[in-house]
Amino acid sequence: MKTKLGLLYGGKSAEHKVSLQTALAVIRALDLEKFEIYPIYINVEGQWIKGPQLLEPVENVQALEFTNAPQLSPLSLAPALFQADQQESAPLDVIFPLLHGPNGEDGTVQGLLELLNLPYVGNGVLASSAGMDKVLMKNIFAQAGLSQVNYVSFIKSEWAKAKEEAYSRVEEQLGYPCFVKPANLGSSVGISKCTNRSELDKAFEEAFQFDRKVIIEEGVVAREVEIAVLGNDEPECSVAGEIVPKKDFYDYKAKYEDGDTALIIPADITEEEYAEMKEMAVRAFKALDCSGLVRADFFLTKDGKALINEVNTMPGFTPFSMFPLLWKHTGLEYPQLIERLVQLAQERHAEKQQIKYTF
Repeated sequence: MKTKLGLLYGGKSAEHKVSLQTALAVIRALDLEKFEIYPIYINVEGQWIKGPQLLEPVENVQALEFTNAPQLSPLSLAPALFQADQQESAPLDVIFPLLHGPNGEDGTVQGLLELLNLPYVGNGVLASSAGMDKVLMKNIFAQAGLSQVNYVSFIKSEWAKAKEEAYSRVEEQLGYPCFVKPANLGSSVGISKCTNRSELDKAFEEAFQFDRKVIIEEGVVAREVEIAVLGNDEPECSVAGEIVPKKDFYDYKAKYEDGDTALIIPADITEEEYAEMKEMAVRAFKALDCSGLVRADFFLTKDGKALINEVNTMPGFTPFSMFPLLWKHTGLEYPQLIERLVQLAQERHAEKQQIKYTF
């Protein structure tokens, strides 16, 4: 019997286009002999559109936008969004949120699916929310004893009232170079590398366009190494992969548009370095109470010290994405990876159904 899989993608986020690319790649990889695919598109205005069942792979992202279809507000919690057929009362078997950034990857959609008691792929409300907010995430990592770069953060109103004090604090605690990032965004959107105060001022202006909170991280001379994690209570790690950007850092354009980056899989690291990062990746996964999947990103210094940079609770599945490539080199092909994620979602949901809510 086929699994009725709802793909939730798009979203009211700066990473809307990334989500569309991810959805396209997943659809092309799904086995139509095993899955019935039901697209649920969230446009940039935040309206939800239920597309017809996909009986064959689509050719491009434009075919996934359903511009002429009726739009629904998620506030209505319309049952039709999560049913295989509007004439049936049975919900979809599993929802696969392919959303990146705020209003999707940050626990908001996960909360909706929890209220509807629907199985869904990936991390829950807490892990998604904490994993999206880089400041909270790093605070949790610090509590877990994970080594990381020094950082400071500011909210927009705090910075607007005392810009010079903010810049002085960055210079005193971090120095140059440093990186300014929106706290709640991914895909390297709004990130700037700064080597002086003038660049720092411009970087703050840029980052605050995307979020009310920014994080500034100390620049380190290090290699960028990533490990993919898969599982629930017993997470497993992939081989390690290294990102070698041809630019100053791995920005949005290098990730999604021109592929101007070398991905080395497996990374040329020692067994000891890999073992340390693998242990840290699992510890970070458990510290955030993750489930399903994450990609753990590290800095590896010249003296072999591993520093965890962040985890991504919904890594991309585009042709340039590291997460599926890491598992491919570990022995798990793309279609099997998706099937495994759906299985993990069903296992986690079944476990939750055993929890008693009455005395």
